[in-house]
Amino acid sequence: MTANSTRTGPGHRTAPHPEASGGLAPGESSSDRPFRPWAIVSMREISVKAKDKSFRVYTFVTLLLILAGVVFNAFMSARGESYSVAVTADPGRAVVSSANESGRADGGNVSFASETTDSNKAALDLVRRGEADVALLQETEGTWTVTGKNEVPAELLRILEQSLRAYVLDTNAAAAGTTSEELLKGSELRTSLLEGDAEKQILATIIGFIFSFLFYTAAIIFGMAIANSVVEEKQNRVVEILATAIPIRHLLYGKVLGNTLMAMVQLALYGGTALLALNLTGTAELAGSVIPSSGWFLVFFLFGFLILASMWAVLGSLASRPEDLNGSSAPVMSLILAALFVGMFAKGQILVLASFIPVVSSVAMPIRMLNSTVEPWEPLVALGLALVTAVALLRLGEKVYRRAVMQGGGALSLRKAIKLEQ
Repeated sequence: MTANSTRTGPGHRTAPHPEASGGLAPGESSSDRPFRPWAIVSMREISVKAKDKSFRVYTFVTLLLILAGVVFNAFMSARGESYSVAVTADPGRAVVSSANESGRADGGNVSFASETTDSNKAALDLVRRGEADVALLQETEGTWTVTGKNEVPAELLRILEQSLRAYVLDTNAAAAGTTSEELLKGSELRTSLLEGDAEKQILATIIGFIFSFLFYTAAIIFGMAIANSVVEEKQNRVVEILATAIPIRHLLYGKVLGNTLMAMVQLALYGGTALLALNLTGTAELAGSVIPSSGWFLVFFLFGFLILASMWAVLGSLASRPEDLNGSSAPVMSLILAALFVGMFAKGQILVLASFIPVVSSVAMPIRMLNSTVEPWEPLVALGLALVTAVALLRLGEKVYRRAVMQGGGALSLRKAIKLEQ
């Protein structure tokens, strides 16, 4: 096939757009051409996607899930637990009072209340009737027993045990003419981590799962939209009509740009909804350490998706029908799954290495920035690698796209498409 004609069927050729060969059609001036054809294609892609009912339903359901998750987290944080403990004397009341102070300390939301009875039997009857959660009883030999009806909640037992030890220590110290502080002097034990803290690591794990899930769903939904759009236009020979009006490469640029913009807008919508819900529920302090990494995630997602979008467009141009995508999309799906699993499970040096690999870095680098200290040059280097890869694949994709999208018949392999003449 030559650069001056395009095959549309056996024995038929259609003249390509004159810009493909660098010239103008007879009687045509440059002002007759569409202004920025890629922009027209992009707007068409956005319009079609926005009118897609399934896309709107998916977006709406996801927004509801985000709102529900934030509200549920706020509810669980504020709800707390309240326990009723049956006791028989002042020592028991003192232990329960200390437990209540411990449960409320450091912003805790566990409270304890004592129910005083005149005997052990009366205390156990309260538990049996469900009027008390447990009974805290002191035996004659000086030991204590916590009795529940069917179970003793682990949280209740832990706090009561700590409070009982503190009470007994104070009592014994007073009997010895000293204080518990003097007896425990030199026993203070502090914890520290070389990188971050426990709460930050837990938050990083949760946010890592969210980043990975969002990247996975957006890469598949909008990537498949690009591939299916290319296949449908090729199968219905609409591309042959479009090729007479605009350059073929502008079809590729427009599809990539349009779906990339839609993906970015959708992610920004999800993030904005989450931040709004956090503010309305009074839990906005959770977002303080997440916002910077979320901004980096959007930037890395942009570069990563440009790479995937080029690959999806090439896969669509190689296929002859939508069913062909199921077998040819394995490499792209493997890359997307790699980003998903790295974001959820990678740790240590594996995560560091993954944060510099294009596409995978879209998830790995923002997680590293949330979970540990990252040198200022590292995100810039990772973005540079992703940008170089995106430009290279877009240029390669353009060449393959121009050669393959006009070919009818069966599906093409990448090697065969590259060998085709333009």
